[in-house]
Amino acid sequence: MTFDSKQFLSSVSTSPGVYRMLDEQSNTLYVGKAKRLKARLSSYFRGQLNTKTQAMVGRIADVQVTVTRTETEALLLEQTLIKQLRPPYNILLRDDKSYPFVFVTDRHAYPALEYKRARQRRDDGRYLGPYPSSGAVRESLSLMQKIFHIRNCEDSVFAHRSRPCLQYQIQRCSAPCVDYISAEDYRRDLEHAVMCLEGKSENVTQELVAAMEAASKALNFEEAARLRDQVQQLRQLQQRQFVDTGGGDADIFALATRPGALGVSVLSVRDGRLLGARHHTPKNDLDLPIEILLTEVVSQYYFGQPHNVPSEVITSHPLEDSDLIAEALTQQAGKRIRVTSQVRGHRAQWQQLAITNAEQQLASHLANQTQLTQRFSALQKALELDEIPQRLECFDISHSHGEATVASCVVFDHQGPRKSDYRHFRIEGVAAGDDYAAMQQALTRRLKRVKSGEAVAPDILIVDGGKGQLNMARGVFKALDITNIILLGVAKGTTRKAGLESLFLETADNPLNLDPSSPALHLIQHIRDESHRFAIAGHRAQRDKARRTSTLQDIPGVGPKRRRELLRFFGGLQGVQKASRDELIRVPGINAALAESIYRALNG
Repeated sequence: MTFDSKQFLSSVSTSPGVYRMLDEQSNTLYVGKAKRLKARLSSYFRGQLNTKTQAMVGRIADVQVTVTRTETEALLLEQTLIKQLRPPYNILLRDDKSYPFVFVTDRHAYPALEYKRARQRRDDGRYLGPYPSSGAVRESLSLMQKIFHIRNCEDSVFAHRSRPCLQYQIQRCSAPCVDYISAEDYRRDLEHAVMCLEGKSENVTQELVAAMEAASKALNFEEAARLRDQVQQLRQLQQRQFVDTGGGDADIFALATRPGALGVSVLSVRDGRLLGARHHTPKNDLDLPIEILLTEVVSQYYFGQPHNVPSEVITSHPLEDSDLIAEALTQQAGKRIRVTSQVRGHRAQWQQLAITNAEQQLASHLANQTQLTQRFSALQKALELDEIPQRLECFDISHSHGEATVASCVVFDHQGPRKSDYRHFRIEGVAAGDDYAAMQQALTRRLKRVKSGEAVAPDILIVDGGKGQLNMARGVFKALDITNIILLGVAKGTTRKAGLESLFLETADNPLNLDPSSPALHLIQHIRDESHRFAIAGHRAQRDKARRTSTLQDIPGVGPKRRRELLRFFGGLQGVQKASRDELIRVPGINAALAESIYRALNG
């Protein structure tokens, strides 16, 4: 029975609410929220939809609607339903059954710092966390045991010790099991460790400094030396964790996308300390835009699972409903929560770190052996080959208005990107901006080596540039009498959006049509994007090398004294050239503006 959307829409409320799309078996396909239900639902049946959304709409047999008083209520109900129903077309984060905490029992005279997983806090002791990952908990425990000598043994082991264990010998435990430390002193050390885990390490340091001075005045030099060692270890810990941020509580969400894949990293910072990160690779089955994707991720992270909400939520991209999410989080946390993507200073550094993590985790996910095998198998099927291709090569051209033209060649095999075989070709003797001639030169140089047996031949050669570049490549093949390599051309779509590329197999009049969800297309997009990145990197290096004519003597504001300070600080001109803007500012006499001038002069 076909779903009658016109009749349905004629009676839908205009209020805020939540809708569930059901298939013929009454299974939930998708759960969504809306500020105005009628307007939002109408967009599914009257608007222009992408291919994946059209496929979902084609399966709808019924739509159930729940009206709410406010949009905030709709947001909370939406996430509750997503968590319960796990609809196939929604963005779904991993639903952890428990979360990692540091636990301190209140039922023992000498409590240990324990790693513990729990669904939520109980009344059997103190729970610190939850932490973003088990690794973050274990690292924190190791540091606290090293600095404060807190025991880490089981209660059953503790109760039957007659002499200190190895942890005491290596100075990671104060041996309370054999009364080498009083209960009062042990409790003091434990409380200091807990304070550090709560982000109050500066308060602990000040207490220890005062105690050290008192011990020294009392001529208790052994105790003063022990406290001095703790202070030094805490200072090192603070230097490593705070990184000059001075504090701040935030969760940072970063989203990275590649053809056919999506990666999200969440970094947790408390009191300026980076506690760790969590990584997710949810599916984007509706091809949602980035701002909607990230909105779904943030909503589900906080409202679908019990996480502590920091005072600030930072995102790599603006959210579709940032004000709504901030309002809902404020209500949930009982304090004002700021949600933003526009940050500066150390918050911008956190944001960039999260973006880097998301990109690296996604790259690792795409390099997964199973994924690669599936993609190569899909490519074999799409091209109707007798065997799975073993080696792919892709060529691209990059330049700035004809300046410093560089061609790139990247190589993929069943292990993923084979970076040791990547090559740059410096293009010379062609007219500025003539991409066809540049590609012809690069392909000719590469394929001559294949023809002579000096280089391994690819099974498939991909050129980025569409029909024109494909015809030019076909001419190179013909001139060199190459017949054993499959030629594939990739032309960007009119909107340059992934999934809308035009593919041509062997000749410009033989299009290859692949579904946007095809693993074969995702493999082609991946190698094409990598070729483009590598070409740009080579071009920029070549351009900057050509432009880099400045020396320290040529930079305005850098006189003999400042040159001497720069060379002394970095150990020579090469060190100055490698220095970042932040490192340059650390040199005596160099302010931010001058550091920027020096960096630009030496790095282009």
